Amino acid sequence: MTKARKPKLDSHRFEKILDRFAQVRLAVVGDVILDEYLVGDAERVSPEAPVPVVHVQSESVVLGGAGNVVRNLVALGVDCEFASVVGKDLDGDRVVELLQELGVPTSGVIRVEDRPTTRKTRVVARGQQIVRVDRESHAPVTSAISRRLLQTMQSSFPRVGGVILEDYGKGLFVPASIRKLIAACVAAKVAVSVDPKSELRAYKGATLMKPNLREAEQLAGIRASETGGLDPIAKKLRKAFGDGDLVITRGGNGMTLFEGSDAGRVVATIGQEVFDVQGAGDTTIAILATARAAGATLLEAAIFANAGASVVVEQAGTATASRAQIAARLPQAIEAARKGWQ
Repeated sequence: MTKARKPKLDSHRFEKILDRFAQVRLAVVGDVILDEYLVGDAERVSPEAPVPVVHVQSESVVLGGAGNVVRNLVALGVDCEFASVVGKDLDGDRVVELLQELGVPTSGVIRVEDRPTTRKTRVVARGQQIVRVDRESHAPVTSAISRRLLQTMQSSFPRVGGVILEDYGKGLFVPASIRKLIAACVAAKVAVSVDPKSELRAYKGATLMKPNLREAEQLAGIRASETGGLDPIAKKLRKAFGDGDLVITRGGNGMTLFEGSDAGRVVATIGQEVFDVQGAGDTTIAILATARAAGATLLEAAIFANAGASVVVEQAGTATASRAQIAARLPQAIEAARKGWQ
């Protein structure tokens, strides 16, 4: 097999694409999560049980899950619309407030009785997460709610250059509704990027699919160590969801791209110390979709995403990367891609 020629990566072209991020408008549909952080110190063990007593010194709540994708889009200067489901509870109120603070329309957020808003509370002491407490429901939403989500998304088509479906497995996406969402995007010729958790066949017709390595292995039922590479995994995944582009993220090893009929190509990332990988996948899908909408090739979009992910993994908790931060990391990301091109 002939070795692929190293691509020409023009830094000026990257700058022009990055400037076009501000002209992009995207819609996000997915499971929203409230990420709550209780941060403090632990100096003694409880007399009630063999657990540390944490003296809380700070508290914060941010949008996670699909909400973190929205946060990342806003940080990139992208206008976005959002559709999700929350409970008729105080946490649901907080989701709406946080979206309003971001300047994101909340008309697509559906409030549901007898369903809790997903909240994940992380207790952190001395820089280490001690425990996480989850409040959530995995029950599938009703067909009526699915129809409302579809209508909300379809109404955004005249205004957006793409749709991101962010599946965190909280019951928002069921196979029948996924197929209708994808079919609507295909019919309207709107690019749809997917961060999947399960049920790949329902996503047939998606423009871009982005699982991480662990998710890709689970979805394909194959471990990379058993096959000697990702090509067999990618073949099985693409058989399920179609001919769209596939990006498998691999943490500090960058990502592997499968475009058209080409074999997988590794895009190496910046070597660095990783503090917290939480939310890096949200950053990646947000940047991939934005860069593609701004005219980037898949390779260029991956390099943008590597630059952004390198920013967020250096921060604690659910974080975002701005255009300025990405611009600062781009030279390193481009150089890493050049050196690691296979």
